[in-house]
Amino acid sequence: MDKLSHYRSVVKQVLSQHAEYVPSHGQIETIPVFDERNENYLLLDLGWDRTGRIHATVIHVRLRDDKVWVEKDSTETGIAQELLEAGVSKDDIVLGFYRPERRALTEFAVA
Repeated sequence: MDKLSHYRSVVKQVLSQHAEYVPSHGQIETIPVFDERNENYLLLDLGWDRTGRIHATVIHVRLRDDKVWVEKDSTETGIAQELLEAGVSKDDIVLGFYRPERRALTEFAVA
C-alpha cells in the first residue's frame, strides 16, 4: 500500500471512530463524510439542541501534497496524536488551522 492510500485509510478510520461518539446534548447525529475524489474528509454534527439547529464541522482533514492537513479540529484532545498512533509520520501532518508562520512553532510539518 502506498503512503497516500495508507493515510487515506487511517483518516477514514479515525473519523469513523469519532462518529461513534454520541453527543451528550440534544438530538445530534454525527456523520463522517469521505470525498476521496477531492481528498476531503469531514466529521459533521447535525441536529437540534436546546439552542436551536446544529450544523457544524467538527473535523476537516484533507490529503494534499502527500501530507495530511488538519484544517479544522474541534475535538477536546485533537486528532493529530491519533493520526501519529495510527502510523502517520509527524513530518506528514500539517496543522492547517495555524497561520503558516506559526506552524514552525509546532512539532509537526510546516507545509
